[in-house]
Amino acid sequence: MDFTLSPEQRQIRDMVAEFVDEEVVPRAAEIDHEDAFPDDLVTEMGELGLMGMPFPEEYGGAGLDYHSYAIGLEEISRGSGGLGTIVAAHTSLAGNMLYEFGDESQKEQYLTPLAEGQDVGAFALSEPGAGSDVPAMETTAEPVGDGADDADAEPDAYRLNGGKLWISNGSESETVTVFAKTDPDAGNKGISSFVVRPSEDDGFYVEGTEDKLGDKGCPTAELRFDDLEIPADRRLGDEGDGFVQALKTLNGGRITIAARGVGIARAAFEEARDYASDREQFGQPIGEFQAIKHKLADMDTKIQAAKLLMHKAADNKIRGEDYIKEAAQAKLYASEVSREVANEGIQIHGGYGYTKDFPAERFYRDAKLNEIYEGTSEVLRNTIGDRLLE
Repeated sequence: MDFTLSPEQRQIRDMVAEFVDEEVVPRAAEIDHEDAFPDDLVTEMGELGLMGMPFPEEYGGAGLDYHSYAIGLEEISRGSGGLGTIVAAHTSLAGNMLYEFGDESQKEQYLTPLAEGQDVGAFALSEPGAGSDVPAMETTAEPVGDGADDADAEPDAYRLNGGKLWISNGSESETVTVFAKTDPDAGNKGISSFVVRPSEDDGFYVEGTEDKLGDKGCPTAELRFDDLEIPADRRLGDEGDGFVQALKTLNGGRITIAARGVGIARAAFEEARDYASDREQFGQPIGEFQAIKHKLADMDTKIQAAKLLMHKAADNKIRGEDYIKEAAQAKLYASEVSREVANEGIQIHGGYGYTKDFPAERFYRDAKLNEIYEGTSEVLRNTIGDRLLE
């Protein structure tokens, strides 16, 4: 085992950290307050290669390994939880769907603009009645055209009807990977995935965006499809592959949500440590009191443990080994650590931590989401338990 970052990984960390410190941190409170999509920062991240970190250069990506991608996303999330979600949903979900399951033509046409940062991607899976229970989705994709009634022939097109909820980047995306039932009677084997292009496809509607507790700057949209017709060459893989595709994509995405958790936890810890060094009570900095010192010790220890779990899952993925349990453990632990560390950060700040004059309360609001999206903590514990008992 080698716990030392390679020169390339250190270079990526330092480059992203510099960008975050200079461009993101000074605007983080504004992004949180305004809750507006930060187009200029996303454009700049595209120019820096941060919107396609793990994808090969032939598709417009930076060609980085998953350790480097996790490190980059950790730094971005340290600056802004919302910006971290924008990049994670764009890359780990929408981009990875195209990279893993798209054919060469689809990768060239749809993945390359995402990896280069020209387009923003979204992953439309969840519905009002289908969150963790994916097969309960009601969105349908009906085959149409000459091959629609022939089981041995390819349809000319598909007509989508239904709606999606909780879609990160959904109102800003130009490339949306959508899951729908092509065979409503086949359960999870009747789900397929498609590429939808909002600016090109009639019948795509953004019903609105959620006013969330945290994760500001990343729009979480409700989408609707009314007789939205797309050509058959927009389908990813074969009919019925969608459920397995979604699970595989979410497994990889959990590594980057772990990175988001680590980034937010680091921000909360560093702010609390600096405050504890500056704030004086009873004639000395509060960090000199054992109670505060122990809090800081526990906070940092948990962050370091979460980082190791994150990199263990990334290492398994890079090596082509099974990483379902490792990704679930990394996401579960980092999610809970981010909330716990952010909570202690507020406690160290005392009354100031409960006000918007200090960023401690923002870290707590941003951290909570980690325990909900891309697999709730309860679902992840089931996943881990199932793997242990196989």
